[in-house]
Amino acid sequence: MIPQTQPATPTFVPAQRINRSLTASVETRTLRWLAQRAPVWVTSDGLTLLGLFAQIAAGISFAIARIHRSALLAVILCVLLNWLGDSLDGTLARIRCQQRPRYGFYVDHIVDLFGAIALMSGLACSGFVHPQVAIAMLVAFLLLAGESFLATYTLQRFELSPGLFGPTEIRILMIAGVLKLLHNPIITLLGHHLLLFDFGGAIATTIMLAMAVRLTLLHTTELYHQEPLL
Repeated sequence: MIPQTQPATPTFVPAQRINRSLTASVETRTLRWLAQRAPVWVTSDGLTLLGLFAQIAAGISFAIARIHRSALLAVILCVLLNWLGDSLDGTLARIRCQQRPRYGFYVDHIVDLFGAIALMSGLACSGFVHPQVAIAMLVAFLLLAGESFLATYTLQRFELSPGLFGPTEIRILMIAGVLKLLHNPIITLLGHHLLLFDFGGAIATTIMLAMAVRLTLLHTTELYHQEPLL
C-alpha cells in the first residue's frame, strides 16, 4: 500500500507595508520605542483587544454625551487607547519576532470593522450629528477598507494610508473635533448654523468616496496591465 503524503502548505508571503501619512515617521519611531520597553505581560493579542474595547467604549461615550456632555472627555481617552492598542500590536509582534502574518492581518482588520461600526453607531445616537451622516461615513469607510483589503490580496501591497491622511491623522482630527464639541457643537457657515460633525462628516465622506473611486481606477488599471489578454 502506497502511503499518502499530505500536500505541502504553500509559503505565505506577507504583503509589502506602505505608509505615506503625515505622521508615519514620528509614529513608527514612537511605536518602536514603546514596544522595546513594553513589559512581558503586554501581548499583541491583548493590545488588539484593548484597541477594540476602546473603540466600542468611544461609541458608548458618544451616546452618553447626548445627556452628559462631559462624557466627551471619555471619548478622547478612548481614542488615545484605541491608537495605542491598534497601532502597537503589530510593532510589538515584529520587535519580539512573534509575527503571525495571516492571523495578525485578519484579526487586526476584522476588529477595525467591528470597532468602526460601534463608533459610528454611538456617534449616530449622540445628537452631535444626524444619523444619516454617520451612516454615510460608515459606508464610505467600509468601501475604502474593502478596496484596501482586495488590493492587498491582489497586488501584495498593503497601503496603511490611502494618502497623506491615515488612521492616526483621522484620530487627531476626531480629538480636535471632540474638543470643539465640548465648547460648542454648532458652527456658522455662510450665515447658516450647522452641526460641526455634520459638516466634518460630509467632508470626510466625500474624501473617502473620492479616494475609493481613485484607488479602484488605479488598481484596476494596474491589474489589467499585469494580466493582459493573450
